[in-house]
Amino acid sequence: MTNIPSSQVLANWVSRLVQIPSITPSQAHRLSGFSGEGIIARQVAQWFKNFGGEVYLDEVAEDRPNVYGIWRGRTNTWAAIDIHLDTVGVGQMSIEPFSGEIKDDCVYGRGAVDTKATLGIILAILEEMYHRKLKPATNLLIVGTADEEVDGLGAPAFAKWVHQEGIHLSKLLVAEPTSCKPVYGHKGEVRMSFTLLGKSAHSSSPHLGKNAITAAAKLIQNFESEHQQLQNNIHDLPLGPATLAVTMINGGTGLNVIPDSCCVSIDRRMLPGENSEAIVQHLSEIARQSSDLEVKVEVLSVLDAFYQSPDSPWIQWLVDQSTLEPGIVPFGTNAWAYKGLAEECVVMGPGSIDQAHSAEEWIAVSELEKMSSILKKWWEVSF
Repeated sequence: MTNIPSSQVLANWVSRLVQIPSITPSQAHRLSGFSGEGIIARQVAQWFKNFGGEVYLDEVAEDRPNVYGIWRGRTNTWAAIDIHLDTVGVGQMSIEPFSGEIKDDCVYGRGAVDTKATLGIILAILEEMYHRKLKPATNLLIVGTADEEVDGLGAPAFAKWVHQEGIHLSKLLVAEPTSCKPVYGHKGEVRMSFTLLGKSAHSSSPHLGKNAITAAAKLIQNFESEHQQLQNNIHDLPLGPATLAVTMINGGTGLNVIPDSCCVSIDRRMLPGENSEAIVQHLSEIARQSSDLEVKVEVLSVLDAFYQSPDSPWIQWLVDQSTLEPGIVPFGTNAWAYKGLAEECVVMGPGSIDQAHSAEEWIAVSELEKMSSILKKWWEVSF
């Protein structure tokens, strides 16, 4: 029997999705076309309806909805797949970002690997299931989430919707490019900014002012010391130590003016079990003890760590199907918001993270074929 969907069908679906821009609005660029997930979410909702799904739109932000599709299965258990609809910007791309070009057994364009590849595979399978009047083994919930790349608003909105609907998920797959390897853990993050407020003066009389940049330099040194201390903390998890990195600094108004403000931004990666509120309090105290200047503290984002035992039955089944050992990843995913939402959760998808966010984003068709085979076996549909 012919293995359907064929590689060409899979590639065409991914290409079609790439041709719909869905850039996260804060990274919009003159080459972006329209930004946000509104257009792609409504189009995916229509495809879901066309293929027999029960469809719901959940407005997460203005014209940025999550889209939920449900296909009733042969049992009363529930499984879900979360695919984020937004992509990063395209200003740095060296190819036409929305061409969806298919060449050399690859699909090119923004979102091709992160994560429209998984969505294209799913749409191809759902289309064939509909034409063949097939049902999945379990009730299947396919989720297109908004705002994964920046603020992470879509994932907690989906978790809230699941609770409101009284759905108990047995399995939840979060789609990200892992080369079809099942991933059971990643760090969380706390991102903060610290604005030191000094006093301006003429640079010829620096003693009359309070130099915010000089104060920021001491704060940065103290944050580096905190990072080094984190490297010495011993733990049993395979995720590596927690980290702290200073990622942005902004201050000063002129070469001859003592700066009256300076903003230092940091990214603190945290391990499962760490308390984000305690981290915020601790880093705020470091900032206040670093200088006698007033410090304005702002928490920019908090995303929890994700950890699922690699010995769980489903992960072991996915290991058998993928022929790849389970692992961890350095990047964050929507799994941060799903603690306790499902009995088992895994991050998995076709393609490599090395191609994501790149100047020439692409996905190999062979990866689409491999993930398609795994999903069909999971859903217990044969064609």
